[in-house]
Order: sequence, then C-alpha cells, then structure tokens
Amino acid sequence: MSQTEIPPTTGVLPEFVVPAANDADRTFSLYVHVPFCVSRCGYCDFNTYISPDLGPGASHESYADTAIKELEFAADTLEQSGIDAKPLHSVFYGGGTPTLLAAQDLNRILQRARELFGIKPGAEITTEANPDSLSEQAVQTLAEGGFNRISMGMQSSVSHVLQVLERTHNPDNVYAAAKWIRDANLDLSLDLIFGTPGESITDWHQSLDAVLAVRPDHVSAYGLIVEEGTKLAAQIRRGVYPNTDPDDQADKYLVTEERLTTAGYRWYEISNWAYDPQEQGIHQSQHNLAYWRDQNWWGIGPGAHSHIAGVRWWNAKHPAAYASRVLDNISPAIGREIPDAEARLLEQIMLGVRLSEGLELSVLTSQSESEAQAALAETRRLADQGLIESAALEDGRIVPTLKGRLLDDAITRRLAGF
Repeated sequence: MSQTEIPPTTGVLPEFVVPAANDADRTFSLYVHVPFCVSRCGYCDFNTYISPDLGPGASHESYADTAIKELEFAADTLEQSGIDAKPLHSVFYGGGTPTLLAAQDLNRILQRARELFGIKPGAEITTEANPDSLSEQAVQTLAEGGFNRISMGMQSSVSHVLQVLERTHNPDNVYAAAKWIRDANLDLSLDLIFGTPGESITDWHQSLDAVLAVRPDHVSAYGLIVEEGTKLAAQIRRGVYPNTDPDDQADKYLVTEERLTTAGYRWYEISNWAYDPQEQGIHQSQHNLAYWRDQNWWGIGPGAHSHIAGVRWWNAKHPAAYASRVLDNISPAIGREIPDAEARLLEQIMLGVRLSEGLELSVLTSQSESEAQAALAETRRLADQGLIESAALEDGRIVPTLKGRLLDDAITRRLAGF
C-alpha cells in the first residue's frame, strides 16, 4: 500500500490517478464531520472537542463557513481532476454532535452541497444528534432544509450504565426527541451500546424495551470496545470498573437479534437492523452501505477521510489546523494512500462477510487457480461448521449465519489466508 504525506502546495488527488474501470458504477456520497461536543464521554476516541471556539473558522459560529469553503474546494478539485462528481447518493453529518451547531448552519452546508453537486431524488440525508441537543424547532428547521433522517445516540436507557459511559443526556429525553422527529416526518435511527461494565442482562433488556417503545426505523447496536487512550480504558486498568466480557457481549447480541427480529427488524449488517417486516430492504442506512460497498465519498471537516477513484486521503485532525489550511486556500488533506490489490481484497472480504447480502464468491475465485481452489475448500469447511449459509454458498455468495456473525473476524482471517 502506497502512503504519502501531502505537501501543502499539491492537491489531494495525484496527477497520475485515472478513475478505476468500475468508477462509473460507483455512487458519490458526502460526509460532514462536526467535531464539537458538550462533554467527552469516557469511552470515546472520536475526533471531538469540548471547547465551542477553537480559533478562526473553528467555532460553533464560524464552522459552517469553513465547511462550505472545503465543499467548494472539493468541487474544484474533482473538476480539475476530470472525475465526474455525480449527484449525491447520501449525505451524513457525524461528530461530535452536529446538532450543537444552529440548524440553519447545518442547512446552509447542505444547500451549498446541493448547488455544487446536486442531490439524487430520494437521497438519504442524515444528521447524528444527542437527545439533549435537539429541540422541536431545530428538528422542524432541519426537515425544512432537506434532512430526512436523524440518528440519535441513545446508547442505553439505564442511568447507571450511562454514568459509566459518561453520557450526560437524560434518557427520558429520547422519547420527546423521537416525537419531534416523527412529527416532522423524518426517519429515526437509534444507536445503542451493549456490554458496558456493570450492565446486567436485565439492564440490556430494559434498553431494548425502551427502543421498541419508540419504534425507530433503524437500530444500530455495538458491543463496547474499550479503546486505548480513553478515560474508560484507564479506569479499567486501575480497577475502577471490570473489563468487558466477550461472552457477555455475545449473549446480549443474541438477545438483540431475537428481540429485534421478533419485532419486525431485519439485520443487514452485523451491528445494524432496519424495520422491515415484509423483507423489502427498506430503512437500511444507504450512507453506511456506500462505505461497506466501496463507493466514492468526500469527507468534509477535521480528521475526515475520503475515497475517490481508488485514492484515500485524510484531513488535518485538529479543528484549528484544519480551519487554518482551508482559510489559507490550502488543501486540508495531510496524507493519502492508494491501497494495493492485496489490501483491497482483504477489505472486500472483511466488509462483505458483515453484510446480509454477503460477499460474492467470485471475489475469491478470481485469484490464481490454486488460491481459488483453496478458498473454495475453505468456504465449504466454513459452511460445514455452520459459520456461513450453505444455500447462499450454492448461489455464489458468502453470507454469515447467526453463529458466524459472532465470529466474523475468524471468517475474515480464514478467507483472507489464500
């Protein structure tokens, strides 16, 4: 894999890059990173900052203008590179807490993206939010500006679990915010975390009860990963809390699958379920699917990553450094890489075996004949062991079973060994 730093005087796309043969088939999405939070959660290792003012172009009041300037840079770069920037397939604002910015500012960024690139009819346009960062008026303003989906960070409905995670929102506010979102005719997604130290199986059932009472269109549920460098990791090392338990997380995952499936939700990615009782593929996150399907996207904001024409790059991480470069008419990107064939194959396997649509068997059989035969033999062993679906394999797809979802890393390692 070729990885380089980007000098300030150059663009993010090297001159020698030619769009890949399948680039014409790729969709084009936009990610907008908003790095501000009211407080930093103990488990969080995202690129977020508590201060509302980190310098010129990096405050609550000025950030939208900086993001818009990078949007304009993106449009110019794509035009100069000869790459067709299609109308946006999806837009996703993440963070941080995007809704700490004024709803009008979020709308201004979206409107400029619409002017520069266009937005496909029916495109999914999402912002993340915390329950305490929303108001009824803000939700209505977002709807009027073109947003059609809100992904709300609930994590848990149990106070002592939220305390360990250092989530500051009032769990009762989830219900009020959900009503505002529904009244504005927006889709609602709820994010959950299971396996927090001290969380019992009863606690997890209580959180699922709260989710099902709200009836969101989409649910994301992730097992807690304790990242090095976080406050929670330090607390666990000191014995303040016990470490996470993989068996406990597996039990809670199985409970999640059973309860959501019974309620009409269908898994489409290991950690994601969409309300889809008739199994029509509705309410799945189109933006996340764009990532998992290796589509094109431009990431706006500090630390944001992008992928266009087989090239990946990332922006300066600190908001002040990012804003300084943008305001000085310098690319905010500080590094890029062009994954080689081996790296891309590994990613295809890793992402494909997480999806209910599965990984095309042809991805493995397109290698050398000896490697293809070895890979086919391994897929048969995986099916015999109940880790992938035999019927799907007969149809040329590798789809994990429920047991396989719990062991997806092992499936990836075994398939990537050839």
